[in-house]
Amino acid sequence: QVQLVESGGGLVQAGGSLRLSCAASSRTGLQIIHWAWYRQPPGAQRELVARIVGGGTTDYADSVKGRFTISRDFARNAVYLQMNSLTPEDTAIYYCNAQISSSVSYWGQGTQVTVSS
Repeated sequence: QVQLVESGGGLVQAGGSLRLSCAASSRTGLQIIHWAWYRQPPGAQRELVARIVGGGTTDYADSVKGRFTISRDFARNAVYLQMNSLTPEDTAIYYCNAQISSSVSYWGQGTQVTVSS
């Protein structure tokens, strides 16, 4: 069983920054193929924000390109999301996702990000 623990959410004013973290733990050896961050705004569906594949290829939603940066730490089995120039439209619950194989992935519990205008 894999547990993902997220941290770093909170309330910030527009134009501010936050850094989300997500760490994976497992009772057995763990190799995460891909990491991703998703978000679910109020009343909307969950959407992909950023993804990091293998050694470091990244992909971003158009709405966050140039403002958000995803990175991973292999030694800590962790992923991060640096969010800059935040706007109220970034308000959402943010979830990390760890892809273990082509058919198995795990989700974090979600962390609330609220951006005030």
